[in-house]
Amino acid sequence: RAAPPSRNSNQNFSVGAAQPFFQCTPPMLSATWFASDERATSTAVALNFNQIGIATAFLVGGGMATTASGLATYFGLITAACLVVTIGTLVQFQDKPDIPPSSSEIEKLIEGEEEPPFIESVKRFFATPGFTRPLAAFICSISITNIVGAFIDEVMERGGITQQLSIDLAGAGFELAILAGGIIIGGYVDRTKEYKTITLGCLLASMVVLVPLGLTEHAVGKEPALLILALLGLGMAAGPVQPINAELAVDVTYPSDETAVESVQQIGGNLVSALLVPVAELAAKKDYQLLPKVPWLESDIRGDVILLVAIAAATYAYFSGFDAPLKRTMADCNEDERCLMETDMANAETSKAEALVKAVTWPGKEMLKGLRKSATTNNR
Repeated sequence: RAAPPSRNSNQNFSVGAAQPFFQCTPPMLSATWFASDERATSTAVALNFNQIGIATAFLVGGGMATTASGLATYFGLITAACLVVTIGTLVQFQDKPDIPPSSSEIEKLIEGEEEPPFIESVKRFFATPGFTRPLAAFICSISITNIVGAFIDEVMERGGITQQLSIDLAGAGFELAILAGGIIIGGYVDRTKEYKTITLGCLLASMVVLVPLGLTEHAVGKEPALLILALLGLGMAAGPVQPINAELAVDVTYPSDETAVESVQQIGGNLVSALLVPVAELAAKKDYQLLPKVPWLESDIRGDVILLVAIAAATYAYFSGFDAPLKRTMADCNEDERCLMETDMANAETSKAEALVKAVTWPGKEMLKGLRKSATTNNR
């Protein structure tokens, strides 16, 4: 017998209320424990490892949760797994390293930076030049991945994939591609700090690979192989946008609270994607004919794909105007001229970078050098 609606609602609320305790903390984890050339990768792993849980739900839940009793067994399995992981976390948990891993974290420690209440932080974020563009990119990415994941059955059926196991495998592959893309592309951003170029490239690639998810060429018919490749490509392209722009938002608002920054992005992303779900569902019922008078090119495309492509295109146009200085990256560079030059070249902001560096007064300079030397020795 199925659980009463009120009980299900309470369970859903409890799960949703728990999310901020882990989903909003990856940038803080990266800043606290990882060096400046490791943070995007760390955030990608921590933030996008959520997709492993979704992939597991496709593979395990798809087979178990077919009846009320199977669903109850599945929830019991999840509860047991969560209990084991929670105990392991409590046993191994450490607050922070003995020495901060980067110059920017050392600066915050020396200055005794204290964060204001959350609402005040939010006001400060939106008043900071450059914050809204990574926010928009984050919202775009999470909206695309959430909507495609929510309608994965229908998307697969369009390409002729109707067996439930095949659909579950495709859904799991999509989630794993999000994680893999974040790690690979996040590592590149760590080395180059080319947040803007990579984000624009990922948004453009997302637009391209979205099209096959809703396009049917009448002369060719359904193409399952192309559909799977497009789905995996979308995961690789759209997934990295979230951790990269989580780090970018923290960078431009430095020395802000990383968890507060990510909370704003998560609230915005999940709220917008939730509002878009019914819109996408209605749009999916619309078919738009393309080149109907050219038999060998005649095709149709679904409205939900057009919606997602339009969102990505609008985000691309808005994000292309990003030109804010990378304050945290510059704090990590400090007096390293080569680092400053590379950062400046990567973001095409010479005048702003120079103005920022000249304006900074570094407190406790000798102490800072000593801590940095120790941090470098430990990192080796």
